[in-house]
Formats: sequence, structure tokens, C-alpha cells
Amino acid sequence: MAVPATNSPSCSLPADVPREGLAFIHGENVGRSFSGKQPVIAVSGLSFQIGEGKITAIVGESGSGKSTLLRLIYGLLELQEGEIRYRGRKVPGPQEKLIPGHEAMRMVSQGFDDLNTYANVWDNIASQLPNTDLDAKQAKTERILRQLRIAHLDKQRVADLSGGEKQRVAIARALVNEPEVLLMDEPFNQVDASFRDSLQRDIRSIVADTGLTVILVSHDPAEVLSMADELIILRGGRLVAAGNPLTLYQQPPDAYTARLLARSNVLNPIEALELDIRTGTSVAIHPEWLIPAPDPAGAFELLEVRFKGFYEELTLGRNGVTLQAIHRDIGTYRTGMRVNLRVERYQPLG
Repeated sequence: MAVPATNSPSCSLPADVPREGLAFIHGENVGRSFSGKQPVIAVSGLSFQIGEGKITAIVGESGSGKSTLLRLIYGLLELQEGEIRYRGRKVPGPQEKLIPGHEAMRMVSQGFDDLNTYANVWDNIASQLPNTDLDAKQAKTERILRQLRIAHLDKQRVADLSGGEKQRVAIARALVNEPEVLLMDEPFNQVDASFRDSLQRDIRSIVADTGLTVILVSHDPAEVLSMADELIILRGGRLVAAGNPLTLYQQPPDAYTARLLARSNVLNPIEALELDIRTGTSVAIHPEWLIPAPDPAGAFELLEVRFKGFYEELTLGRNGVTLQAIHRDIGTYRTGMRVNLRVERYQPLG
């Protein structure tokens, strides 16, 4: 499970000496900054654990250190502080390897940089396998093409494919050698919404069938809430929260997590009084936890209505407090109406 890791004095063990009792991937006090006119701290004091055979999503706002952490886990960037261990052994950095990157891991980048766009799909994937056993090479290539549902594209040039098809080719290319860990940086950025769900289902199926461990980065938690087994939430290069997506969504520990995962209404104790909530702490109220009802004498004014298909988003205001709510009674509300709000639940924040 992706939870904050505890510090240990044994960080000085050599890379070839495994530490016992650690998670599958273990990070401890990880730090990395980049030089420039003003040094940029990408990640700092970051401790984490990632379980084997799970899908872990690293999420956070832009500049939170997500992609940097992914590259540190893979060994593409040199650690400046702390350590990352895989199966108890230190992950070697680029100064320790002629070709950076852990041999048990493969990474799929945002821009599909590894793909040969002028070669066909088959050659892009088969080229990752040795020619020592041609029958095995063909069998493995065919199998991964079927798993990613791109067997019908085998003769097409990568340059002629859609973004979603290229993403599947990139994943197939990374998986054909059967790595233990697949790392993906913003894997759904160039995938149409209509193909995103099917790609996510295919990845989950591969994880279930093979025991593959997947670590992915996303700036949009909505993309990964239904897919990930664990979340690691970063802000400003530091760990904010980690754990099960459902638990973090329903019980966010702080305002940042509540807004990131649910676009939650975060109210201080004075603002909460507008909803008759008396509390000594700030509270998070997810839009779906507010139940609107039209009322000519309602306490709130409806400021905006946004049609979203099978539901609408409402912006409501009262005494300088602005709230977001959602409902499914399409066409019931219009700007300027008076509305009452019932709070179904709220989450106190630490």
C-alpha cells in the first residue's frame, strides 16, 4: 500500500546489499532539485511505499514533482537526498549505469519518444526482442498485440495512427519483454475519452493476469480514481497523503486533497455557518453532498448553471460564500433562482 514510509538509520547500506522487510518499492527522504537562476526543489523529504502487483497513481497539481518522482523511481535521474529501493536493493542512478533505467522496469513517456514512427506496429514491438529464438519472438509479439487489442494494426505505420493507438503501441512495446514494473507519465493525455475507459480496463486486466506493477502519473484524478489501487498525492514536491482512492475521496485529510480529488467546497468555520454547520475546523463538502431545492424564499441565489450531459453543475452564493453543487434534474434550475441547500454530509479537515 502506498503509505508514508518510516525513517531508518540503515540508509547507508551499499546498493548491492538488500534491506529486509521493505515494501516492493520503498522511498525514504527522497530529494531532488534542479539548478538555474533560482534552484527549483522538485521533491523534498519524500518517503513512500508501493506494493507489488498494484496500480499506483501519483497525482498532484502541475509542478508538484510527479514526473520527477517517476524518473527517480526508474533511475533516469540521480538522487540528491535519500534513497529508493526495489525489492530491498537500491535503484541505481544514471551515474551508475551506462544505459539509465532499472532493468526490471519499463517507462512509457508522454510523447511516445521511443516509438519509430516510420516503422510499422509489428516492427516497433518485435524490435525489442532478441533474434536468438525467432519462434518465441513471434509468439510474444502476437500475444502482446492481442492483449492491447492492436493485432489489426500490425502492418500500419505508427505515424498514421491516432493518439490512442500510439499509446497502445507504446505500452505493448514496453511490456513485450515482460518487465515487473511499468511506469507511465500522463498515459491518457493523448487518448480520446471514448477510448480511455477501454485502455484502463485492458491495463487492469494485464495487471490481474500477470502480476505487473503499474506506476502512473496524472494531473487529473478523475482519470485514475476508478483505476488505481493506491494514490500518492504530492504538493510542492512533498507527500500530502497516500492510500486507498475511495478512502481519500470520502475522507480527505486536508483542503488540498479535497479540492484535487473532488473539486470540493472548502469552508472555514465562519463560512460553514451559512449552511448551519457549527464546527471548530474547516470542512470539505463535495458538490454531490449538497442537495438543492428551489424555493422563492431560499437562502442561496443561483449564480450559474452548467449543463454536463446527465447532470448539471450549479454555482450558488450567499453573503459572499460561493458553493458548487451538482444535480440530475436537468432543466429545473436557471440563473437567478432562489434555492435552499441541504448538506448530506461534510468532512472536517485537520
